[in-house]
Amino acid sequence: MELGTFARHRRLRSSESMRRLVRETELTPSHLVYPLFVEAGLSGRQRIPSMPGQDRLGLDALAEEARDLARLGIGGVMLFGLPAAKDELGSGAWAADGVVQQAIGRLKDAAPELVVMADVCLCEYTSHGHCGPLSADGSVDNDAALPLLAETSVSLARAGADVIAPSDMMDGRVLAIRRALDAAGFTTVPILSYAAKFASGFYGPFREAADSAPAFGDRRGYQMDPANGRMALGEVLADLEQGADMVMVKPALPYLDVIRAVRERTTVPVAAYNVSGEYAMVMAAAHNGWIDLDRVVDETLTGIRRAGADIVITYHAKQWAARR
Repeated sequence: MELGTFARHRRLRSSESMRRLVRETELTPSHLVYPLFVEAGLSGRQRIPSMPGQDRLGLDALAEEARDLARLGIGGVMLFGLPAAKDELGSGAWAADGVVQQAIGRLKDAAPELVVMADVCLCEYTSHGHCGPLSADGSVDNDAALPLLAETSVSLARAGADVIAPSDMMDGRVLAIRRALDAAGFTTVPILSYAAKFASGFYGPFREAADSAPAFGDRRGYQMDPANGRMALGEVLADLEQGADMVMVKPALPYLDVIRAVRERTTVPVAAYNVSGEYAMVMAAAHNGWIDLDRVVDETLTGIRRAGADIVITYHAKQWAARR
């Protein structure tokens, strides 16, 4: 074969300057959202053993955290609460003085430019650990959960949340939340729906961090079957019809094909959650010297963006942004 009869792609990889010039996928701190676990009654920080580098935070630790995140240019935070008490309905989720409601105020006071997203689910607040009230047979009562999720959303918007993010996977919850927000005067507060949330084995560390493991059974009756990509797209489109402004795929790495499919079929911002189990595996491998942590984090976050995610929710956000 004579020189010039085949493409020399290496010409565009010859230096870092050249690689940067032709790079297709941009990743900046502003694309990232950092999850925070806020615990009622806690002072300072408490380490999460299964998630090295991550802590539960007391309300008194939030101002410093918010200023650090804003300084790094991180786009926003996703809030999860650990209440002082739980009950069958999860009433702590919509309490005006709930731990997340208080956290929102602390964060906005300290760093008003930080986008505060409030996760909406009842599993952290119910005594049984499921995402809604239970029927007599022990299953989650989908329709009974809807007004509770709507009330929680209004409470969080009233506390100052910039984005309402329902993660419960109850059918019809986006419509119920949109109607409740509009009726309460929060017509400009957007909804980021966990539209394609799969029943995944990658949630284990989160359930330790948020104290949200179900007391019995599992969540396969309402979270998605990992085998179903077309159904995931149907869930996304249904939530958009009900009023979602943004949609999420969770987890991210096993479902990059779903992220791509959602990106190609919708025009709204797409988020992907790089979940606790994905984070824990990377950190464990790095701790054992099996991988280069910085390179793997770069590849992970870039790959999620390349698949089509506009927003990446990730526990790597602070560590990654600090290296920019």
